[in-house]
Amino acid sequence: MTSEMPDPSAPILLFDSGVGGLTVLAELRRILPQAPVIYAADNAGLPYGEKSEAQIAARVAGLLGRMTERLSLRLACIACNTASTIALDAVREVLEIPIVGTVPAIKPAAALTTTGVIGLIGTEATIRQGYVDRLEARFAADKTLLRLAAPELVSAAEARLRGEPVDSMAIGLTAQALRAMPGGQAIDTVVLACTHFPLLLPELAAAFGPGVQFVHGAEGIARRIASLTEGQQFSREQRDLALFTKDGEAIEAYRDGLAKYGLTRIETF
Repeated sequence: MTSEMPDPSAPILLFDSGVGGLTVLAELRRILPQAPVIYAADNAGLPYGEKSEAQIAARVAGLLGRMTERLSLRLACIACNTASTIALDAVREVLEIPIVGTVPAIKPAAALTTTGVIGLIGTEATIRQGYVDRLEARFAADKTLLRLAAPELVSAAEARLRGEPVDSMAIGLTAQALRAMPGGQAIDTVVLACTHFPLLLPELAAAFGPGVQFVHGAEGIARRIASLTEGQQFSREQRDLALFTKDGEAIEAYRDGLAKYGLTRIETF
C-alpha cells in the first residue's frame, strides 16, 4: 500500500451490489462529513447472493481494479457482506490502496446477548462461508448461532429506496423461520449480515417483537475508514457521485432515494 498522502479531493469508494451500502454511507457521513465519496452499485450483477464464489470474486476484483485506476481513489470499502466474505483477500492482493471489508457483526452480538441465542440473516452466499464459521468459532463458541438465508429482503430493501411498498409478509416469514429453528424462541439478538437489511429495521423490529436487538456493522466500518484516513486532508470539490454498472430506467427510480443520502449526481460506470 502506498504511504504517500492522497490528494485532498481523492474520494472514498463505497462499493456494493445494490443500495445496501448506503447504510454505511450514512454512518461515514456522520463521522467524516467532509470526506468526498463515490457510491458504486453493481446493479448489473445484483443479486450477488445467488452467484457462485468464483463469479463473485472475479466480478468484484475486476470492477474494483478498474474503478481504482479510473477514479483515483484514496480508499475502497466493500460495503457488502457477500462480496467481502468471498473476495476481500483477493482484492487486497491486487490493489495498492487500503481496502475495508464488511463482515457479519457476530462479535458485538455475542457481547450483547443475554439468552445466548443469536439469529443471523444474510444472503445464501454469505451464510455458507467458512469466514462466518471462523467468526462464530472465535467470538460465539459458547453461544447458539442460528443462520438463515433471506435473499427476498434484499429485494425489499431495494424497493424501499425506490419508494415502492415493502413486502412486509416476506419480513414476517423471515422472523417466523428463525423462531422455528431449534432454540429460536430464545433469540434476543439478530445479526443483519447484509448491508441492505438495516434499511428494513422498522419492519424487522415489528416482525420479531419486543426484546430483540439488531446488530449490523455500518458504524464499525465507518470508524475503520476514519482510522485509516486519520491525518489526511479532505476537500469536496464537487457533489458526491453515485455510480451504477447498468444504465436504464431502473436508475431513475432510485434518484429520490439517493438524494436523501446526499447523492444527487448519478452516472454509469
